[in-house]
Amino acid sequence: MIREGVFGAVDGLEAFTHGVNLLREHVPPSVRIHYVIQRGGDVPNVVPEYARLWCWARDSTRAGVERVIERLREMADGAAKIAGVEARFTIQTGCWDRLVLEEAGRLLDSSLRSFGPIQYTRQEQDFARAIQRATGVAEAGTLGEIAPLEAQRPDPPGGSTDVGDVSWVVPTLHFSLATAPAKAPWHAWPVVATAGMSIGHKGMWLAAKTLAAAAVDLFEDSAARDRIQSEFARKTRGVVYKGYIPAGPPPAPLR
Repeated sequence: MIREGVFGAVDGLEAFTHGVNLLREHVPPSVRIHYVIQRGGDVPNVVPEYARLWCWARDSTRAGVERVIERLREMADGAAKIAGVEARFTIQTGCWDRLVLEEAGRLLDSSLRSFGPIQYTRQEQDFARAIQRATGVAEAGTLGEIAPLEAQRPDPPGGSTDVGDVSWVVPTLHFSLATAPAKAPWHAWPVVATAGMSIGHKGMWLAAKTLAAAAVDLFEDSAARDRIQSEFARKTRGVVYKGYIPAGPPPAPLR
């Protein structure tokens, strides 16, 4: 989730960031809070009259994010009082957590298994082991086996995607296929290195075929559609979707 706090003086901004860092000890392990100071003054010996900070607050569930947002709002108000300035707390955008449908997962798992695991060449495995060696993890290569389908855990691995918003409006099928070397750092160069060569291409083709086969199954199997729609209706009962993006045109950029 993206959050922006705007303060009248850098003193208030510093009070806010201090509060954010203290808050880290009082939130669940699934919470992530990141920030960057975009405006902090012009020259060292002049107290800035304006400061701006951009903050991201994330959690594995929307309810968890909302709790963090409320704390950040309170800290923004408190920081403004500390510095004797005005604070403006603006939500720029954000996304909901994904609504995972187990019936849809079973359909995708069946499609995936119909094609079987990925077969990697010796050269591809040597490439993967070289990456693992360079990053200090076990040289196990890249795994082509299909892992067992598991029920959605209460606190799944994190990630941000606007598919989460869509999933609360219409039933969606979520598919993720990792082909990077096992245990290698994520969100880093090892993923880019393997995604841009034959290892990544094999994963892309398998994912495309799996989604296409699942789409055919949805068209042909009315019972599967009914089960997916029934689960969606049950899990969204009483939920009113409201996006985080503010209404109206986007604000003019600050110069």
